[in-house]
Amino acid sequence: MLISLNCIDEEKPGAKWQQVFNKSWPFYKDWFLLEGASARPGYLSSSSELEKFMPELMPIYHQLCHLAGGDDLSARYLSMYCPPPYLAACSQIAWTENEPILVRNYDYNPALFEGAMLRTNWLQPVVGMSDCNWGILDGINESGLAISLAFGGKKSRGVGFGIPIIIRYLLETCHSVLEACEKLKYLPVHMAYNITMVDKHSDYSTIYVGPNQASLITKDRAATNHQQVVEWENYALMTSSQERIDTLMAYMNVPLQTEANLLNAFAMPPLFVHKPESSFVALYTAIYRPWSTSMKLLWEGNELHQSIDSFTEKIFYKKIKMPLWH
Repeated sequence: MLISLNCIDEEKPGAKWQQVFNKSWPFYKDWFLLEGASARPGYLSSSSELEKFMPELMPIYHQLCHLAGGDDLSARYLSMYCPPPYLAACSQIAWTENEPILVRNYDYNPALFEGAMLRTNWLQPVVGMSDCNWGILDGINESGLAISLAFGGKKSRGVGFGIPIIIRYLLETCHSVLEACEKLKYLPVHMAYNITMVDKHSDYSTIYVGPNQASLITKDRAATNHQQVVEWENYALMTSSQERIDTLMAYMNVPLQTEANLLNAFAMPPLFVHKPESSFVALYTAIYRPWSTSMKLLWEGNELHQSIDSFTEKIFYKKIKMPLWH
């Protein structure tokens, strides 16, 4: 299987975003309708909830809806309110021994990878890996705040937003870990996720969020795919969640540990995941640096360097071995 990564620089929503949306919408539409159109909230409910909880995003939301064609279904999808479920098996760590950095492996089904990195300047400059066309999987903003997400390992679903739009909202409106933690206290999320963040002041946190539970704000430096204790045992076993968090903790506890050794760990099992039979593959490693508001992406032996102030548009490709039935 050949997948691509398209690096796109567009200050405000326009033709470039529209082109990516038009290409990906047929696939996202199938996903959005997976449980039937009636299973998704209507436009008025979706947009009003977005305005209630993330009012700063509304001008952007309306621009994107217009670029998407202005129809009811795409507008409901773009609200990211009560979407269908999706799972990702990721490892992430906030490392602050020298300069603060955020490191993460993104493990996902390559057939469902959007394959876009966006540099935008909507409310403030942001560079991030796109999901659901304007949500973010991991990214950094001009203020030196870096954030990434991982699935929280619980089956429960509830009323709330898809986590990528929450990450986008935090990066657009926050300037520090403390500010982002405060906002996560009231933002409803539809499934359980682990959010790890670090800022230019070397403050860090992992926040465990989920439906019908108060956000748990911790000083955990690392997270995988359970929330401190394993609740969904089969999923944890399939994704080696406990083994991966134990590995991260072991690396953190080594005296005089170096950043280079830590990054090497993300290139090897168990942190580097290749389970094509389960549709989980480590698609990339991202390293975010708040001091320089920059990032490095490790992609098929390549190092891609991008930053808020220096961003290069380019398309990268990689081959992934998958079973024939894929």
